[in-house]
Amino acid sequence: MSAFSSPPGALPPPDLSRWRKVPNLLIAVGLALCAVGALMDLKQFGYSWLVAFMCWLSLVLGAMFLVLMHHLFDAGWSVQIRRFCEHLACLAWPWMALFFVPIALLAPKIYRWMSVDPRLDHALRAKWPLFTKPGFYLAAVLCFATWWLISSRLRYWSLKQDADGAAHCTHRMRFHSAWGIVAFGFSLTLAAIMWMKGLQYDWYSTMYGVYYFAGSAWVALAAAYVIAMVLDQQGLIRGLMGEQQYYYLGSLLFAFTVFSAYIHFGQYFVIWNGNIPEETFWYVLREKGTWFAIGLVLVFGHFLVPFLALLRIDVKRVFRFMVPLCLWIGLMEYFDLSFNITPVLHPNGFPLRWVWLDAGCVALMGGVLAKAFLRDLLRHPPFPLKDPRLCEAAGLPHVAAFQAAGAGLATGASARGGAR
Repeated sequence: MSAFSSPPGALPPPDLSRWRKVPNLLIAVGLALCAVGALMDLKQFGYSWLVAFMCWLSLVLGAMFLVLMHHLFDAGWSVQIRRFCEHLACLAWPWMALFFVPIALLAPKIYRWMSVDPRLDHALRAKWPLFTKPGFYLAAVLCFATWWLISSRLRYWSLKQDADGAAHCTHRMRFHSAWGIVAFGFSLTLAAIMWMKGLQYDWYSTMYGVYYFAGSAWVALAAAYVIAMVLDQQGLIRGLMGEQQYYYLGSLLFAFTVFSAYIHFGQYFVIWNGNIPEETFWYVLREKGTWFAIGLVLVFGHFLVPFLALLRIDVKRVFRFMVPLCLWIGLMEYFDLSFNITPVLHPNGFPLRWVWLDAGCVALMGGVLAKAFLRDLLRHPPFPLKDPRLCEAAGLPHVAAFQAAGAGLATGASARGGAR
């Protein structure tokens, strides 16, 4: 099948005109629900906001990881998805940083350790100076500064390459990816420890950073599949995305389904077999009330459903099958993060009466991020016009002809963006 062919099971070009107002609607509804929730119970609002924040942050950081891997492995097949992954990664600054402000303000209500005297608590004293108020806020500054630097440099050189196609741009992106992957791993782990694991500071796990990373890469691959499909059907990257690219995305999604399950089970297995009360209490808490049922949902929905669904080779290229599965993966990631965060405030079961507030926080952030992402997507070419591996990825032999066609696509996208 040529690069210009549609994969089997392709959907007809979707009419997105009726979806233009959805981000504004999400913002309006989400803002209203968040305002009501904050007035009713400020602490509950803080926890609901934290779950939504960590969920959207996982998507942003997962996209950043995909861009870093593209450059580190000098990949060809992922050229087509690189540009919109760069836009997703750049949402870390300033949008995710702004969304962190309520968490920073409500931190004394959310994190119990902030009101504990370290002289009376050995577990807290052993984590000095990280688990101190200055340490908490300095860690946040360090994380967002790192993510801003990585994402902004990678997109800067990527857009600069569109203008001149210089090899120097590729070398700079590889350079920033080399140090960036180390800084990315450190900052992601620090964020997961401070903002999620810190809710129960006396718990101990050496796998928690990898736990959060696995879910981030997993949900980012699912989002990349859906976004690529939509852009392909809209004609923005048509001729670039063939069966091979969708198959690779589906295969990576399958791989991270297994990897995420391995990390989840590995953490549980090591802690439960160690049988140390300072560690096992985390899982004991999450077996109370309806949390046990949520745990079973994660066992089957987070692993077994996508694992069995992605076993077949051919389904990875069938849009009608993959799009619902990708949406399911996003839902399971939210359940997983809620399973990590919410039991601290509601130890006896999932708080159904606050679902509307959780939904409001997710909607507000999602609406803002969607508007920012679409603005960047329509402002710049939809794919790297002069990436040295672009023709190789599309299966086309003539560089000049394809770059001219790509420039036409980019111009058309800009014109559509201006019309909107």
